[in-house]
Amino acid sequence: MAQSSIEWTEMTWNPTTGCTKVSAGCKFCYAEVMSHRLKAMGVEKYKDNFKVRIHEKELETPYKWRSPKIVFVNSMSDLFHPEVPIDFIQKVFEVMNDNPQHVFQVLTKRADLLLYYDKEGWLKWSHNIWIGTSVEDDRVMNRIDLLRKTKAKTKFLSCEPLIGPLKNMNLKKIDWVIVGGESGRKPRPMNQEWVDDIKEQCVESGTKFFFKQWGGTNKKKAGRELDGRTWDEMPEIVQESEI
Repeated sequence: MAQSSIEWTEMTWNPTTGCTKVSAGCKFCYAEVMSHRLKAMGVEKYKDNFKVRIHEKELETPYKWRSPKIVFVNSMSDLFHPEVPIDFIQKVFEVMNDNPQHVFQVLTKRADLLLYYDKEGWLKWSHNIWIGTSVEDDRVMNRIDLLRKTKAKTKFLSCEPLIGPLKNMNLKKIDWVIVGGESGRKPRPMNQEWVDDIKEQCVESGTKFFFKQWGGTNKKKAGRELDGRTWDEMPEIVQESEI
């Protein structure tokens, strides 16, 4: 695990690493670039670069955290990649079920496989597991409908990198939307009208809205203010004692 600079989480936990590209949002994958750097640094987990690998030993890590954490699961992978065995996914879920004091944020681009496993009854949804899917443009808006059909208690969308408009999304049962522009050497531009429209959709539906960044070649300089303020809304964190 590692402390995270990602604005909407506190730390990352990667029981799997590696992935393959599945849609346009993957074009400039930060995790792929980072995996090459980590391999060059001699980090054992990344000796195979960005090939999909599981790490059984990482399953022990959350049991060692002494205070409640907000955790982004698999920042360097996709838990629902078809090369990740369902029995290992179930082990990851068991760890999350066993640690209700932490919030685990799981993000996937493979909402179809997520829903399939859920319908088969192979996933146990404790209140502290937030499940999200990436929606970078209108070509993958079907992921929202797939996500909505899961039994997860908290569902969210990551519209990052936002590379096109997302008009008339159905945000029913969607608790949270994160929006962010692409960063890096050759970032694809994000139009403010797209951001404003998503924000208004969230306001109308009562969905929490989080604006992560404008992105660009210098994301720090571009900042993350929208309409003169930061938008850091998040779903309520429910403690086990409140259920």
